[in-house]
Amino acid sequence: MLRALTGALRLPRPWRPLQTRSCASDGAAGDPEIQVRVLAGPDQGITEILMNRPSARNALGKVLVSELLEALARLREDQQVRVLLFRSGVKGVFCAGADLKEREQMSEAEVGIFVQRLRGLMNEIAAFPAPTIAAMDGFALGGGLELALACDLRVAAASSAVMGLIETTRGLLPGAGGTQRLPRCLGVALAKELIFTGRRLSGAQAQALGLVNHTVPQNEEGNAAYHRARALAQEILPQAPIAVRLGKVAIDRGMDVDIASGMAIEGICYAQNIPTQDRLEGMAAFREKRPPRFVGK
Repeated sequence: MLRALTGALRLPRPWRPLQTRSCASDGAAGDPEIQVRVLAGPDQGITEILMNRPSARNALGKVLVSELLEALARLREDQQVRVLLFRSGVKGVFCAGADLKEREQMSEAEVGIFVQRLRGLMNEIAAFPAPTIAAMDGFALGGGLELALACDLRVAAASSAVMGLIETTRGLLPGAGGTQRLPRCLGVALAKELIFTGRRLSGAQAQALGLVNHTVPQNEEGNAAYHRARALAQEILPQAPIAVRLGKVAIDRGMDVDIASGMAIEGICYAQNIPTQDRLEGMAAFREKRPPRFVGK
């Protein structure tokens, strides 16, 4: 078991940094529905995925899903990405969930294939090697909340964010990870209540339940959650990036096994961190009473 885990927990190879760009996949016509932004200056190390499909309130259609998958594939090997932030370019909405109008035109077989692809997208977000943050300034319903649940951390506007797994109100059930990630986040009984009722929560209610890490009052621009999410990302940036990534692996893998196996996973991750330059730098900085200068090696 330990040998298998050791192979599974290796960090990705270094890769050429991604430049700020729009993203379009599968020969899609029209404007790109996401933008990838690599921030600079004090925000260097933060990369943003901006969802921008105003005509459908960022609904997860074929093109948007393809563009998100393409962006994640490009970014996941980039060691310069220390935090990945998901946000919306559409005021008042984070992501309205699956594109049901598009789905109405699909056959049953096509629906099954698309939902499997959507589930794969959420798994790619959850497995992203660097910390991920969802900035929810508006509606995050159905698949939109499932996307946020796939992120490591969630920030919401207290009043303008509205979230819920509302699929049962549409004759459906959550199919992109919601039935698995919500109970792991909130506990089984509460997750069942929210899914069975299709209840919608404000940002403030979501924080009270532990569904989001932080809530903030909304501002006139409608992007208060984004600014709080970026501030949270800035708290992560100074820390040793390899240690942070390995910490994420240890937590995520450890939560799915018994505690003895989880301790073994932690030990494997810790052993991989020992030979890093950053660990030696951290020890030297402590000894010399100065801030560490981590380089991700």
